[in-house]
Amino acid sequence: MKDKVVLFYPPYEGPPLGAPLSLLALAGPLLEAGFQVKLVDNLIAPDYQTAILQEVEDAICLGISVLTGPHIGAAIRVASAVKKCRPDVPIVLGGWHPTLATEQTLREAFVDAIVRGQGEITFLELVQRIAQQQDWHGVRGVSFKEDGRIHHEPERPVANINDLPPPAYHLGDPGMYAKESGLRQLAYTTSVGCPYQCNYCTDQVFYKRRFNAYRPERVVADLTDLVPRYNIEHVPLFDSNFLVDRKRAVAIARGIIASGVKFRWDFQTSTDFLATMTDEEVCLLAESGVHHIGFGTESASQQVLYLMNKRFQHVEQMVETARKADLAGIHIVFNIILGYPGETEADRQQTFRFMSDIARQYWNVTFSPNIFTPYPGIPIWPELRKLGVREPQSLAEWESLGLGRNVLPWLQGEELRRLRRSLEYFLLNNQIRKASKQVPWLRRGVRRALGVPIRWRIRKNHYSFPWELWASRAVEKVVTRRSLLTGQKLKEGMQQAC
Repeated sequence: MKDKVVLFYPPYEGPPLGAPLSLLALAGPLLEAGFQVKLVDNLIAPDYQTAILQEVEDAICLGISVLTGPHIGAAIRVASAVKKCRPDVPIVLGGWHPTLATEQTLREAFVDAIVRGQGEITFLELVQRIAQQQDWHGVRGVSFKEDGRIHHEPERPVANINDLPPPAYHLGDPGMYAKESGLRQLAYTTSVGCPYQCNYCTDQVFYKRRFNAYRPERVVADLTDLVPRYNIEHVPLFDSNFLVDRKRAVAIARGIIASGVKFRWDFQTSTDFLATMTDEEVCLLAESGVHHIGFGTESASQQVLYLMNKRFQHVEQMVETARKADLAGIHIVFNIILGYPGETEADRQQTFRFMSDIARQYWNVTFSPNIFTPYPGIPIWPELRKLGVREPQSLAEWESLGLGRNVLPWLQGEELRRLRRSLEYFLLNNQIRKASKQVPWLRRGVRRALGVPIRWRIRKNHYSFPWELWASRAVEKVVTRRSLLTGQKLKEGMQQAC
């Protein structure tokens, strides 16, 4: 009986953060059950399609983890090539996009099955059926094609992640990924899910608003073992909202400090949780190695936050969050969503002015603005359709919907030009403020000369004849995108990995 499973993580344009955690998590239960696992991603195998075609020659199936956006293109090409050469090898898709757009994805000729939602146990049971040449009925959480028709098995109850086998970290070589990033990193997840129900967010659809977390002692034991074992410098946490349980977070920080193991770690959360922590607790996070925190602040207009169903968040919390992080010496990135349905130009300018004021007061604040992206399955889709947003009609069409790509009918023409101009001034103002002392005196002097008129423009919402932008481009390019998870600069159109 064949027992090899090939797992593929398509390339994306974001900074490499180590071996793909989604594949390591799937590999853990498979290895424990006695299967062989071969991981393929573009950083380890640049000619990944050829590598996969070779690996599937003696494999029982191919599993592909897929995100919405540019991730999809390589998945389509590889799956199509495998189906052409080895039509007997089942191709199983899983991850965010197939879960959120299951029926549409399964209509593709090269897709045999989809694992919906939490995949570790579902995929293992499906692989066992494939290996034993049994039918796939009864595998909860799976959708598949049978006699030309799509069949959906019932949902699988969410498993406590403490009861799942650990990810197969030994399958990912940190040294290989360090060649691309310059840093030995290990992606890790201490929890999945978020209790909130923001109208634009896929997390509530995928995890059903359940916060599912490792016990703090498990996190400390894992990290203080993995970091020295693989000589790790940086651990980015992939948690949706790390501080949901603040006592747990503090316990993790205390455990790391007590262990004496030194490493840098980052996470994402919401301002309402950090704002209610004590100054001492935030400083404790920094002492344990927290260097950067990303926040989904989205807007400084309370009206827009209500439209987003973020009633739990208030603009005053953003100031308090910046203050506490500044006190602790932690860098933070505030995410901003522009063009949300119902947002006015006045709302946007309020956001730019408020955020600029925070950044002027606190050195540690940077921003990552994006135009609202309508991902599949989000709760606001019925309203979007009424407003004229065209939903992609195939898997291939979703490929073009990268983060920040504008498909909004109400944000076009002159309004879009004004948004882009005001955004560029907003970011330039922040970049000038953060100019390094190591910059040569002439370049630093140019920045200082630009600062006063730029702040005036932001206050007055006046952006005609943008001579400051022309001058600044002669010095250096404005940073328009940053990773919410790590704060790193991103290229335009670059997708952030989940």
